[in-house]
Amino acid sequence: MQNWLLPEYVEDMLPDEAWRVEQMRAQFLDLLRKSGYQLVVPPLLEYAESLLIDGSNDMDLRSFKLVDQLSGRTLALRADITPQVARIDAHLLNRQGVTRLCYAGSVLHTQPVGLTRTRELLQIGAELYGHGGLESDLEIQQLMLQSLSLLGIKDVHLDLGHVGAFRALVDHAELDMGLEGELFAALQGKDSAALQILAKPLDATLRDALLALPTLYGDCSDVLKRARMQLPNFPEISAALDDLQNISTKLQPLVSSVGIDLADLRGYHYHSGIVFAAYHAGSHDAIALGGRYDDLGKSFGRARAATGFSMDLRQLYRLLPPQVVRLGVCAPRTSDVALHDKIAQLRAGGEMVVVDLLGDAKLRRELQCDRELVLSDGVWQIVAL
Repeated sequence: MQNWLLPEYVEDMLPDEAWRVEQMRAQFLDLLRKSGYQLVVPPLLEYAESLLIDGSNDMDLRSFKLVDQLSGRTLALRADITPQVARIDAHLLNRQGVTRLCYAGSVLHTQPVGLTRTRELLQIGAELYGHGGLESDLEIQQLMLQSLSLLGIKDVHLDLGHVGAFRALVDHAELDMGLEGELFAALQGKDSAALQILAKPLDATLRDALLALPTLYGDCSDVLKRARMQLPNFPEISAALDDLQNISTKLQPLVSSVGIDLADLRGYHYHSGIVFAAYHAGSHDAIALGGRYDDLGKSFGRARAATGFSMDLRQLYRLLPPQVVRLGVCAPRTSDVALHDKIAQLRAGGEMVVVDLLGDAKLRRELQCDRELVLSDGVWQIVAL
């Protein structure tokens, strides 16, 4: 048995990646701190019912579960931190005004979410509670784009959607949950053939609108123009399209391009308004996701207007160009007080100083040093290796 092997789609972070990812996390959290977001650190596992979002099979299938030997209840390893932050806002903090929270931690998935993704993500994100207007949607989306830019991710494409359009159609059609779920799956897969079969019994206006949704994606102005012509003039749909028009206009200067996709219902079971996803040419999958989820806190006793975003730092790391590694200074192993003082001085100034415990010149390259401390005329000096 090769006990050094890891499970499929689970991998170690080696030093270059680990240090870079930690640097990215620090940059991200510092930006959020300066923007008024407060850090929370939820536990890795909770009772399963606290982590599984009502009405969504996705989270249930994505979560590892085990039995708690103390209580006998089912526990789950978190597959998403957003429900935990919603619980903290609704039940622990219980504030009445606007609350801004951020987080960074590992999540585990039973299946990889992309072609080349790990099952252990380093999820980082921000959530804003207590404000239901477009101003908070815009703040969160701008913060997400600023974070990507700060981390060195350029040429980002942003897709916007709104679950209100689909939700208005199924509400007016008074569909049962089974048919609604099948229509949702067909739209997510952009399966026009299945959609035609499922929508056939519906009123012609609703049927035509549902069949139009998968075609309503692409350039903002074009999609919104076609949507106003092809979708019913329901108040909820008009409001959703107005919101998308407003938001897209304000975000266009921050990204390389903005698109609309009215069939993108990712997170439909808990999202309640605008949803968004950031894309980059270097990734098959979205590199950041978010949206409005006003009802998520209801299961914790207090529904609050809420919007937020999250991303995986390990995925973002793979989009960055190789970083020039700053090498350190090698020091001999000795009890010389002057040398110890010199090492302390260099480390205080930001230098990496590594004591060569073995003293083997052939192994010195492994110490990641390009200079060494040598004693010259009674003074410890740095010289090139």
